[in-house]
Amino acid sequence: MNVENSNIQTIKIRAITIDDYKFVLNWSKDHIFCLSNGWEMNRNEEELKKWWDHCVNNVSKDFIRFGVEFNEKLIGYADLANIKDNTAELGIAIGESSLWGKGLGYTAALWMIEYALTKKGITILNAETHQKNFRSIKMLNKLGFKEVSRVGYEDYLVANNQLIQFKCFI
Repeated sequence: MNVENSNIQTIKIRAITIDDYKFVLNWSKDHIFCLSNGWEMNRNEEELKKWWDHCVNNVSKDFIRFGVEFNEKLIGYADLANIKDNTAELGIAIGESSLWGKGLGYTAALWMIEYALTKKGITILNAETHQKNFRSIKMLNKLGFKEVSRVGYEDYLVANNQLIQFKCFI
């Protein structure tokens, strides 16, 4: 895959660390981010730190989480989940809502797709988003994902919202 984007030089996918907690704590105080990503508002900081510690130290054959760094600052995370054989689910979350809509999630997704293919041999990626998450739908379409179903509902921005499943053959 040819990764071409104006953000490509400033976006980096890297291992997450416990030191990244300060960024995660800031995201947990961003009302829009929390409502968009199913995060509990005003979460207990000690509980949040334990959760982040678990993310950092997670050793799993079917789940990988990387940090998304922009201009040497952690701005989000990218996941490969439900990894089995040549299939995985792609997830991207940009924690700083002020950076949404600038192509950073798209660029992070390109890096994750490249990693999935070259390092893990994954050739089929699944993704899921909410019907009202127009940015995510646009990003998935631009990446070559195709809608395959509409199953389930979940809260998104305080409203019950249809979930849309996507698939991409890479």
